[in-house]
Amino acid sequence: MNNAHFYTNLPIQTQTINNVLVQPEAFQQIPSNWSVIVTDIKGSTEAVQDGLSELVNMIATGSIIAALNIAAKVKIDFPFFFGGDGATLIVPPTLLTEIMDALVLHQNNVKEEFNIDLRVGCLSVSDVYKADTHINIAKVSINALYSIPIVLGNGLQYAEKIIKSKVINIPDLNNSNLELNLEGMECRWKKILPPTNADEVVCLIIHIKKESEQATYFKEVLDKADTIYGAYQKRNPISLPRLRMDAGLQKIKMELKMRKPNFRFIEWMKNWVLMIGGKYLYLPSKSGKKFLNELIKLADIFVLDGKMSMVISGKIAQRKQLLKYLDEMETDGKILYGVHVSQESIISCYVRNRAANHIHFIDGGNGGYTKAAVLLKKKIKATALS
Repeated sequence: MNNAHFYTNLPIQTQTINNVLVQPEAFQQIPSNWSVIVTDIKGSTEAVQDGLSELVNMIATGSIIAALNIAAKVKIDFPFFFGGDGATLIVPPTLLTEIMDALVLHQNNVKEEFNIDLRVGCLSVSDVYKADTHINIAKVSINALYSIPIVLGNGLQYAEKIIKSKVINIPDLNNSNLELNLEGMECRWKKILPPTNADEVVCLIIHIKKESEQATYFKEVLDKADTIYGAYQKRNPISLPRLRMDAGLQKIKMELKMRKPNFRFIEWMKNWVLMIGGKYLYLPSKSGKKFLNELIKLADIFVLDGKMSMVISGKIAQRKQLLKYLDEMETDGKILYGVHVSQESIISCYVRNRAANHIHFIDGGNGGYTKAAVLLKKKIKATALS
C-alpha cells in the first residue's frame, strides 16, 4: 500500500486548535504500516543541571533535521514533535530505513563528540494499534506560513514507553556509505529574554490519561490560556527586539561538531566570518528583516502529540492565575501537569533557505521542557501508586 504521502496530502484545518480538537472529522488515523521513531537523551536532566541545555536542545533538533533532509529529497512530509531533550517522528515505510541509518550516525557522532548518549528506537504503528492505543492526527494552520500536526490518542506515549524500556544497542548501518546530513542546522542566537511586556517564560506539559477525554480537557486548558494570556501569537516568547545573534566561536564550534564532524580550522573561521557578516550586513537588510519577522511566525511553541506542551511568555500574575486553574483541574482528576518557569527562551533552528523555509524549535531556559517533564513523571508515578 503506497501511502507515503498520507501526511503530505492531509487537509490543513484553518480553524483554531481549540476548535479543531472537538471536531472528530478533522482527524485521520495514521496508516498502520508507518512507524514511530523516538530519540531521547539519556541523562538529560543531569546534562541540563550541568549547564548544557543548549546542547541538549541542539541534539534533539538534529534528530529531526537528519530525517527532514532525507524526506526533502523525495518531497515527502511527515509529522514530527520536538520535546526539548528528544523528538518523536512518524514516518512512512519508504523513509524508515534511511532515517534510522541517519539517526544511528547522529547517535554515534553525539557520543563521540560530546560523550552524550542519544537513545534511538522505533516501533511500528501496527504494534501501537495492537495495544489498543490510537494515533489520530490533524494538520492545523497556525498562520499563513506555518502548519503543525496535532495528535489525539495515547499511541505515541505507548511507543515511547516501549522504546525507552528496551536496551537499545547501536545497530549496524544498512547503508555503510550514508553520510550524516544536518545541513540547515543553526544555533546562532543568544538566550532570548521575554518580550518587553512579559516577565517570564513558562513551559507547561499537560497529561490526560483517558483518550476519550483528551479533546475536551485540552480544549478547556487552551481556552483558559487564551483568556488569561491572549491568543496563540500574543503569548509567543520570541519577539523581534529581544533577538540577539551569538557570534561566539564556541557556539560555532558546537554547531560544526554536530553538523560536520572532523571539520577543519578554516571551516570554523569561515563560519565565524559568515556569522559576523550576517549579523552586521544581512539582518539589517530588507530580506534580513523579512527573515526575522518570519522567524517569529515559525517559532515552534506548541506541541500536541497525545500530551500537550507549550512555551508561554507573560506576567507572573497570569501564570499564577493559570496554575490555580490547572490545580483545580488536577484536583478533579481531569489532568496532570508539569511546569517550569525561567527568565529566557532557547532557540535552535532548521533553515533550508531563508525564504519562509525554516523552523525554529523553542524551549524554556535551563531545560524548561526537561524539568517540566520530570515534575509530570513524578505526578504520574504517584497517581499510579495511590
